[in-house]
Amino acid sequence: MSFTSYTFIAFLGVMLLAYFLTYGKRQWITLLVGSYIFYAFAGLDCLAFILITTLSSYLVSRLLGRAIGRERAFLEANKETLDKAQRKEYKARSKKKRFRILLCGLFFNFGILAVLKYSAFAVRNVNSIIGLFGGKGFDVPSLLLPLGISFYTFQTMGYLIDVYRGKVAPERNIAKLALFVSFFPQLVQGPISLYSELAPSLYEPHKFDLKKFSFGMQRVIWGYFKKLVIADRVLIAMNTMLDAPEQYGGAYVLLLIVLYSVQIYADFTGGIDITIGIAESMGIKLAENFDRPFSSRSTKEYWRRWHITMGRWFREYIFVPIATVKPMLKLNNFCKNRIGVKAASKVVAYTASIVTWFVTGIWHGAAWNFIVWGLLNCLIIMVSESLEPLYKKFHARFPKLAGNRFYGGFCATRTFLLMGLIRSLDCYRNVATTFRMWGSMLTFRGIGEILGGGILRLGLDLTDIVIILCGIAVMYAVSKISAKTDVRESLYERPVLSAILTCALLICVIMIGNYGIGYDASQFIYDQF
Repeated sequence: MSFTSYTFIAFLGVMLLAYFLTYGKRQWITLLVGSYIFYAFAGLDCLAFILITTLSSYLVSRLLGRAIGRERAFLEANKETLDKAQRKEYKARSKKKRFRILLCGLFFNFGILAVLKYSAFAVRNVNSIIGLFGGKGFDVPSLLLPLGISFYTFQTMGYLIDVYRGKVAPERNIAKLALFVSFFPQLVQGPISLYSELAPSLYEPHKFDLKKFSFGMQRVIWGYFKKLVIADRVLIAMNTMLDAPEQYGGAYVLLLIVLYSVQIYADFTGGIDITIGIAESMGIKLAENFDRPFSSRSTKEYWRRWHITMGRWFREYIFVPIATVKPMLKLNNFCKNRIGVKAASKVVAYTASIVTWFVTGIWHGAAWNFIVWGLLNCLIIMVSESLEPLYKKFHARFPKLAGNRFYGGFCATRTFLLMGLIRSLDCYRNVATTFRMWGSMLTFRGIGEILGGGILRLGLDLTDIVIILCGIAVMYAVSKISAKTDVRESLYERPVLSAILTCALLICVIMIGNYGIGYDASQFIYDQF
């Protein structure tokens, strides 16, 4: 059930009505039923997988909770008889047992994800190697990939790790855990929530609040505007260039980089706005996923602002554990004696970064273009950090540049284009083709053609171009204003203006949204991940 379908709009209306009519301690049950109905539209076989993840995670979390409880009870009962060394030894043994329980949960659930998402990719690569020696190879499996499995698996495994670490208590009610796993607005493309953040507002009852409801609906409409009016219209030109990449080389590659940056931002943030808006209208708080990423002056800053919850997940549950695991500590000590403390810390940090970015890349898709995309991001961040002393000297030499708007604009533009260049691996979906297209930009071929109206031969007419440019201008203006003040709070104090702008936005979505053939809007880009 796509967010942009009439079916979903009808489902949402019924869901909101049922949710507020069943106000009380069991209100969350209505939300759970609605979430499972939403997921059932993807297929009953998909429903089976999310049930398996929920049940296995519930059992593992309860086992972890019991192990933690036994440890605390034993230590409390024997606090007078155990010395410090004995307490430490007992804690270490207990932690090992908990870790084995956690590993069972992680291997089982990540194993399901790996088999479903990466089997075909693994077999194709094995077949390529066998083919080099004249072998026939294996049949490539065609397996079901359940809706949102990457998002709900990562979110649920984060919950298990937090239970293991003692950060959250295991949920005793399996139905409540099922709601945390399946909460329907965030199933498709996130954000990836922490249990400690989402659970309090997810389970408590919420009366109808006109302000929260109106704020949520405003954000939903804003999301549809970005998706249907801007992203899906830019998609027309994108598809034209990608259907014949060799024909659209040179300057067209730069145009594609800019257009895709606009498209994926409007598409992804539009979907997140719809998600957060739906939750907000019900009084449920979801984490923000973007913070004006295109104003970033560096790659590192960009990744603190783009897909924030994904970055947090990989940092907390991949990077930190790898950087602090015993073999890494041993590597750090080994390097200290040979290359110094600073260099040793970089070896550990860079090793953990490479693994983290490799996983980030392959999480986005079972293909080499995503792996290369992740590793290139890693390379740029590591090079930037290595050059940090030079940057500091440069800024010390030219201190006025720090507050200079033009220099800030230059840095933001540089980061925007660099991230767009790497992101084009997502467009062409083939590493060799992407590199060829990058090389073609050096020829400057097609500049005159584009300036002479070539963009009008990409499936867009003048009206489309005007709508896209106006849409970008509106997004930019809202982004600039929201950096200083809460736009919706400001409009709330001006109800007439708020009503006019909301209606105008809704009319734009209805009248000039690009719905495609048969009024069937394209899926969100992150649906595929």
